[in-house]
Order: sequence, then C-alpha cells, then structure tokens
Amino acid sequence: MKIELKEVKVRDLVENYINNDEDGVTGYNGLLNIRPKYQREFVYNGKQRDEVIKTVRKGFPLNVMYWVINEDGTFELLDGQQRTISICEYVNGSFSLDYQFFHNLEKDEQEQILEYPLMIYVCEGKDSEKLDWFRTINIAGAELTQQELRNAIYTGEWLTDAKRHFSKTNCPAQNMASDYLTGSSIRQDYLQTAIKWICNQEMEIEDYMALHQHDSNSNELWIYFMGVINWVKTIFPKYRKEMKGVEWGYLYNQYKDDKLDTKALEQEISRLMQDDDVTAKKGIYEYLLSGSEKYLNIRAFTQSMKRETYEKQAGICLICKQHFEIEQMEADHITPWCEGGKTSAENCQMLCKECNRRKSNK
Repeated sequence: MKIELKEVKVRDLVENYINNDEDGVTGYNGLLNIRPKYQREFVYNGKQRDEVIKTVRKGFPLNVMYWVINEDGTFELLDGQQRTISICEYVNGSFSLDYQFFHNLEKDEQEQILEYPLMIYVCEGKDSEKLDWFRTINIAGAELTQQELRNAIYTGEWLTDAKRHFSKTNCPAQNMASDYLTGSSIRQDYLQTAIKWICNQEMEIEDYMALHQHDSNSNELWIYFMGVINWVKTIFPKYRKEMKGVEWGYLYNQYKDDKLDTKALEQEISRLMQDDDVTAKKGIYEYLLSGSEKYLNIRAFTQSMKRETYEKQAGICLICKQHFEIEQMEADHITPWCEGGKTSAENCQMLCKECNRRKSNK
C-alpha cells in the first residue's frame, strides 16, 4: 500500500468548488469528492467554522487530512470534510469572519489564504489494506464511525444509492424506521444496521459491500430492509419504546415464515411488561419468538431470600438430602417462572449446584 504526504494549496482546493445539497460537494477542480451524495451533512457550528478560518489566516497548521485515490485518478475525502468545506465556503463568500467576507480582505490577505498549504495524506492500495490503515490511524477531529471508514473504501454506484436510502436527514429509512433503530442516519448507523441484518452473521459487512460495490443500485438491500420493518409493524402493531434497538433483522430472518398469532403475542407482551420479574423488557420480543428465558433477565433471588431459605432448610439440599455450605448452593424457583412462579421467598428453594444443574437441564 502507498501512503503519500501531499501539500495542497487553498487556491487549488477551492478551484471549481461546488456545494450541492443533493449532488454532493466537490473541489480541487472537480477531482476531489469532498462529500459524496447523501453522506454525513455539514455539521460544524459557527464557532468551529470560524476557528478554522482564524487558524488559516494566522498561518498556523491545521491537522493533517486524509484522501483516498480512486482507480480513475480522482480523490475521495476520508477525514477533514468539515475543515475543507469551511475553507471553501469562506473563500466562496458564504460567510464572514469578524464582519469581513473574503472579498472584503486586502489583496495580500487574500493571497495569504490562497497560498496556505494543507497537508494531506493520500492513500492508495487494496481495499483491505486501506481499511486496515484507516482503522489504525488516530484520526484528528470528529472520530469516524466504522461504517464511514467502510464507505471511504467501497465507493461506487451501489454505495451512492444506498446512502440515498439510509444516510441523509429525513431519508426514507429514517422516516420509516427511526422508532426501531438506534444511532443516526448521517453517521451511517442505519446503513450499517441494514447491511448487518442482511448478512445475518454469515458474512462480514465488508464482504457484502465488496461483493456489491460495482452494482448499479442497492435495491436488494432496500427491499430487504422494507420487508423487515413491515414485518415488525405487522406482527407487533402496537408500538412500545422497548422496540427501539431490537435486532429486528435477525428475528425477521429466522421467523418471517412462521405462522404467528398477532393478537396472542400482544396479550403476552402486555402481561410480561407488567411482570416485575422481567427486568429486560426489550428482550420480551425475542423471548416470545424463541421461547428462551435468557432474553428476559428474570429477577434473581436476593441474598436475604437465599439466607432465609437456607436457614429454614438447615443447609440441606431438598433433592439429594446432603448438607452444603450456602456458597455451595443455588436458589431455585419451586414453581418455575414460566408456570407463573414468582421470585419471592415463598417460592424459593436452595439446591446444591449439581442438583440444580440437573433440574435445569430436564
């Protein structure tokens, strides 16, 4: 892999600079893709933006930025988007600093800005090499997410189309599923989640993106994602805040063809939401589909309950009838929780660890 430190003057960076909200942001005479279509939007506030310009005007160094070179000789900006856009927008006359626009400056002051050197690391190599390097370096400024790093590597028509669906404020994925997803669309969390779900733990996200990098569209991913969300809304029509962040894609992949009784599921959800023994309410949905109580994190017996029961039993395991120290025993529900038994002193029995394991495995 080749990594080259390149010096780029501001005058070259701003040449033919174009900022189009829908079509992205380009500069460097059209050779630098500063913000591809539907990538993270410009998020610097006025103070941060002004500090960039003050740094340039004083001739102080900005942190090194990172570009990726494409096969056709053009560049994609990986890190430094906010600094780059701040500089270009100022020279372009979009905002003023200390009540002075760029065109208000003296000629020598304008020249000082235009001649200011930006230090750029340009990376060229195999996708896997670039991704490994980008994950290793300590990137200055706002830290890039793992998906933003992947996006820098697997650019192409597929990614551009995928960002249109998943990576913009008020994008279709946000409008359709923000109540069910965690994270942010503009930080690429929605896109990462959709790819993770469709991979279904059978391949890595990077493998999926590499496989589809040169596809003309992302229809497969978008149709799949809509299928997941529509399935969730159909099977669990009553929305609860606990539904946000559930791994719905994995559940869809496994249970989408099962015949599920929506009305019966809702009754169980309502009952479990009111059960104080269920401490992981979000796990109710996976429990109802899989039947595994581990997702519910059933409330454990307290230490006082265990001690009270141990003393009543005089340290005798009720199954093997042997005596044990309390540390050698475990609390068990007399009437199992799934049969309505509560986590209470009245429903507690102390068993030796071996007997409790055998009982649990039956």
